[in-house]
Amino acid sequence: MADGIVEHAAGAAAHGVDLVPVVALLAAAVIGVPLFKRLGLGSVLGYLAAGLLLGPSGIALIHDPASVLTTAELGVVMFLFIIGLEMEPSKLWALRRQIFGLGVIQVLSCGALLTGVGILLGFAPVVSFVFGMGFVMTSTAIVMQILGERGELASTGGQKMVSILLLEDLAIVPLLASVAILAPSSGEQADLAQRLISIGVALGAVLLLIFLGRRVINRFFALLASTKLREVMTAAALLVVLGAALLFQASGLSMAMGAFLAGVLLSTSTFRHQLEADVEPFRGILLGLFFLAVGMSLDLRIVADNWQIVALSVAAYMVTKGLAIYLIARALKSSHGEALERAVLMGQGGEFAFVLYTTAASAGIIDAPTNAIFTATVIVSMVLTPFLIIGLRYVMPKQQQPSFDGVEKVRDLHAQVLIIGFGRFGQIVSQPLLAMKHTVAIIDNDTEMIRAAAQIGFKVYYGDGTRLDILRAAGAGTADVILVCTDRKEQTTRIIELLRDEFPLAKVMARAFDRAHAIELVRAGVEYQAREMFESAVMFGGAVIKTLGASDEEATEVLEGVRDRDRQRFDMQLAGEDWALGRRLLLSNAQEQAREGGVALSEDVVEDAVAKSINPTQAA
Repeated sequence: MADGIVEHAAGAAAHGVDLVPVVALLAAAVIGVPLFKRLGLGSVLGYLAAGLLLGPSGIALIHDPASVLTTAELGVVMFLFIIGLEMEPSKLWALRRQIFGLGVIQVLSCGALLTGVGILLGFAPVVSFVFGMGFVMTSTAIVMQILGERGELASTGGQKMVSILLLEDLAIVPLLASVAILAPSSGEQADLAQRLISIGVALGAVLLLIFLGRRVINRFFALLASTKLREVMTAAALLVVLGAALLFQASGLSMAMGAFLAGVLLSTSTFRHQLEADVEPFRGILLGLFFLAVGMSLDLRIVADNWQIVALSVAAYMVTKGLAIYLIARALKSSHGEALERAVLMGQGGEFAFVLYTTAASAGIIDAPTNAIFTATVIVSMVLTPFLIIGLRYVMPKQQQPSFDGVEKVRDLHAQVLIIGFGRFGQIVSQPLLAMKHTVAIIDNDTEMIRAAAQIGFKVYYGDGTRLDILRAAGAGTADVILVCTDRKEQTTRIIELLRDEFPLAKVMARAFDRAHAIELVRAGVEYQAREMFESAVMFGGAVIKTLGASDEEATEVLEGVRDRDRQRFDMQLAGEDWALGRRLLLSNAQEQAREGGVALSEDVVEDAVAKSINPTQAA
């Protein structure tokens, strides 16, 4: 049957486009992946199994999986571009310790241990180093896909894994350079000047992309947006992703890292969500194709002929790497559950190992049979990972899953006011709205709170306000006012940014965590913000001074003075003035504050205090 299909495909190719492999790949994805997900085995395993069936070890419909894999790597490139769009420079800077701290520790520790394992397995030290460091490179595609399906990319544990993956992507550059250094001398070894030139070219590519991202690309998209042609914007999005990948590839860097950096540079662009929507369909298809190609690349004949060394290598490398990751995570204060999950998710080899092993084979460090064994070891580890994740469910610490009994998910809501978040703050905010008979729609993602609200007559729908589809279903596009009352500042900021970009005409008011967060929200476009503690603290202070003998008129005057000085400092900071000037403003009001408290301060005392606040070294 397979021979007949192949013969038919060859005949079709002779008369035009050969659609048989394309249709087979699409059918495998459409049939196999939902089936595996329904069985609880996950989409990744479904793709791998479908690829194995179509490849040389199956019905051999596709004879050259390497060519498919080369194209499918663009799925990983686009995935990292989308991750970059979510990773604003400030967020990336906040992860610097995890990237260059946790990431470096894990790469170096696992690399040293896996090199030792290779030596114990009988490989030469140089070969063991290449084998081990290749296996250190975790599969970005598998980990990102699993975290994305779970919605854990933005979680604390997910961010740590993303940071490590980014460092591993960066590490491929010095690893490829080390392979060139370790290669047997051929009499044409590159001199120091050539190496410095290659490093300079790589740095130049990074600087060029940063310049284009900061100065050119946003204006480019603004110009294209004026044409109002959706297909042109889609083409431009693909041009940016693939152009950044090509630039980095030509400079000897990682294509995926180029796409990620392009995404980071565009993360603050007003076109960010449009870019994500344009690239997402291609990302999904190509990433699925990548997993299919990995499944096709598994040559069962090589595994059968060398099953002992492959089985031993897979077991030794996965156990050693997983144990090292677990111990590092625990040493750095991660919980047992988080450390165990990271060890299982990141215990396999990855796609960058193929690049490293192929380069090492071309340089003469390893021969073709050894390269095939190393590649098979990595692919088998990738195939085993979904099974290990299934097994992880039975050993992970049990977490109570929220019950959705009595909870209705958000769908087609329409009201004058949309309230996102119905904790203590949101509940109080809703009362004057309901007293004035305004129609109100409320969403929250805490099922216990939703049930408690229902007992006192509030209808609250379940929904995550950080998701664009939920905002649309909640009526954000038609509401007169949207109130963001969530209690986590990162979540609040994310919702505000979505509303600003997707519903620019909506009036948005938000609960701020503190002064810095309030400034962030104003700059993000809110109509009004209120710091959750400020007004209650001011009123509390007023009650105290009245208890101590102040009249109502005196208390009102003092509290208005506090509010006015706070507004002045807030406006100065919002305008970007130095915090020291804010402190100067605070101290320059010292006489007024002291007078309100019944204490007289001289001009000299105030000036001295102001000077010391600006230049602390003048303090005695």
